[in-house]
Amino acid sequence: MIAEQLAGKRIAITGSTGFVGTALVERLLRSAPGCELVLLIRGAKRGAPERARREIFKNDCFDRLRAEFAGADETFDEMIARRVHAVNGDVSADGLGLDEAGRALLVSCETVIHSAAAVAFDSPLDKAVEINLLGPSRIAQTLTELNVTPHLVAVSTCYVAGNRRGNAPEELVSEGPFDLGLDWRKEVASARRLRSDNEAASRDPERLRSFQAAARKELGAAGAPALASKTEHLRERWVTDQLVEAGRARATSVGWPDAYAFTKALGEQALMETKGNVPVNIVRPSIIESALAEPRPGWIRGFRMAEPVILSYARGLLTQFPGVPEGTVDVIPVDIVVAAIIAVAATGPSAPRITQVASGGINPLKYQTLVDNIRAWFTEHPLYDAEGQPIVVPEWKFPARGKVQQQLKRAKTLITHAEQVLQALPLRGTQATWAARLEERKTDIERAYEYVQLYGLYTECEALYQVDNLLTMWNSLDESDQAAFNFDPRSVDWPSYISTIHLPSIVTHARAKTRPGKNRNDRADRLRRSVLSPDRHLAAFDLENTLISSNVVESFSWLATRRLNMPERVRYVLRTLAQAPGLSSMDRKDRADFLRFFYRRYEDAPVAQIAEDSKELLTQLIVTKSFPAGIRRVREHRALGHRTVLITGALDFVVAGLKPLFDEIVAAEMTVRPDGTYSGELASAPPTGETRAQVLADYCAAEGLLLEESIAYADSTSDLPLLECVGFPVAVNPETRLAAIARKRGWLVEDWEKAPGGPRPLLPIGTMLGERERKRSFVGSAMTRGRF
Repeated sequence: MIAEQLAGKRIAITGSTGFVGTALVERLLRSAPGCELVLLIRGAKRGAPERARREIFKNDCFDRLRAEFAGADETFDEMIARRVHAVNGDVSADGLGLDEAGRALLVSCETVIHSAAAVAFDSPLDKAVEINLLGPSRIAQTLTELNVTPHLVAVSTCYVAGNRRGNAPEELVSEGPFDLGLDWRKEVASARRLRSDNEAASRDPERLRSFQAAARKELGAAGAPALASKTEHLRERWVTDQLVEAGRARATSVGWPDAYAFTKALGEQALMETKGNVPVNIVRPSIIESALAEPRPGWIRGFRMAEPVILSYARGLLTQFPGVPEGTVDVIPVDIVVAAIIAVAATGPSAPRITQVASGGINPLKYQTLVDNIRAWFTEHPLYDAEGQPIVVPEWKFPARGKVQQQLKRAKTLITHAEQVLQALPLRGTQATWAARLEERKTDIERAYEYVQLYGLYTECEALYQVDNLLTMWNSLDESDQAAFNFDPRSVDWPSYISTIHLPSIVTHARAKTRPGKNRNDRADRLRRSVLSPDRHLAAFDLENTLISSNVVESFSWLATRRLNMPERVRYVLRTLAQAPGLSSMDRKDRADFLRFFYRRYEDAPVAQIAEDSKELLTQLIVTKSFPAGIRRVREHRALGHRTVLITGALDFVVAGLKPLFDEIVAAEMTVRPDGTYSGELASAPPTGETRAQVLADYCAAEGLLLEESIAYADSTSDLPLLECVGFPVAVNPETRLAAIARKRGWLVEDWEKAPGGPRPLLPIGTMLGERERKRSFVGSAMTRGRF
């Protein structure tokens, strides 16, 4: 009996936060109640016990087990505390990164199940090497150093057989007829060198300048820290992309579909060469999918290989995918894999050296059968688009992989050009979402391209993985064990599994729209409720295009023209219009530099005159161009007891009339000369970009408020530092770049408009005063001197 064979044993498990690992932990705790588990988990900042609590035991995989403990003398949490020990451990580190207590627990284990892996098919080569190739060997070497020889069960993959056709037996690749004689040590050294070489190449001056340009193109005038952070992110992504491509190229050059299968194959070879006296058995599953029955039908953690492709087809994003219609898609439910692993662990070292857990050689699922069942199910149970219309799934086609890739490349190129055109236009709010939708569409196409590139070889694979050892072990079990630990691939009825278990599960898991009717913006309502919760501490607002449809140029123009006669006004308007493109370009490059440059136009302006005119500016420009919904939002925050702060690059006298709305106003200030005129020079750095974030952080620190409980409202990517420093960012009437970022990050987006029926002057020209007042204007003489 399997449960009895494991009773009293302590079993160490790696990879317990993953798909297979979580299912394995649950099954052992439920079906082998006499064993204890030691979970080796990369602790990171939280530590292994906290990660186990959050990422393993809170998963719905344990709902069945929790229910079994309801009303029992021992609670579920008490059972976990008694039977499970979580320790910090990392298979990518020598010695597994264990401390003294962790080593002591590992020494006490009779069995070690190694299921940790870099399972992504597009892992960087060096990461795949460190985890998949060297991970199993590090475990064996650590056990040898600790002078213990527990039974090691290593989970690998059937795809170590590579891109072969026909039978793939349960044997080491290095011992079969297709062995290429690769030296795994050389592959390790080469992968590590590649990381070093690409890190150096990424710091080439010309390449760094290209990263900077790309960052500025995406973020605009977001400020030096934000641009630097984005530049570094692009550099790191470039290095990763190079290593992903290097892994793919190296793997395919020697007959494997990707770096995952390649490093797993070499990992088996390395383990067998370095295991010493540690007894080793290898379990090789094929493509692992949702559960057939345990812990419940359809249970899945994260998306595997097939799900993204299936959902993209159901949503109308993919109409074709490479593959051989009569070929076999070798998938296996996760609970069958877990049961096989447990059976090997219970049998001990006498189990077959290699056990493959696959369906293709004994109960094949044909690609055409899979597609037909998927199409039939989504025809009967369609997904719905945002407008509430059913998405009609097309007839699936099986073209060559290269043809699909070319079609997707062309589609991406067209969308990229359209996106560039839209980003060049001064779009805001609802209009800016056009560009955000294009960005989403481009992302969908890129994802589809990745699916073809990553999974195309798997759908074209024609290997038949033999399961003789698996069936021998299955036939040796008595009826009770076969009932409790089903690992017979023949037990899966594929049409029934696909239609009644797998597809309903992944649709639920993906939270796909399955009902007609337009999308209610429930998400926006939830975000809005969070923003207006009494628990929030502070609300910070930008001014221009956030609370008012105006800017510093309009404010200056209103003040400047108020005391000009008609010829001077015409001259001023023509000159300003001619300068508009240059001013706009400067503003996009650096907001602070633009404000310093533009505010010099106030040089010689009498302080008293500006103060007097600013009162009229408030009523005739600021109020008439305000967004009523924005002003209401400020008042709502005040009513809830939140602090309200206005942070703006506008000059202090322009916003002085808004003081009743805010607890604090932080604005730009100019120095004043002894003669009572403005110098045109700012007293300090204007509150723009990263300065706004620092101002808000300092204010919160001084007042005992929390940034993570604060809200920020802004409209532009130049405000990204402010939006990113709070817990609740809100994009208001966002320009194109910010609309795309907000959509991608799931931020609340508000579209506020001016009050209908208000004045709509073509130009922001101040009300003309009488002759005596006009003589005191500071702007006419400035134009005469050619200051602007």
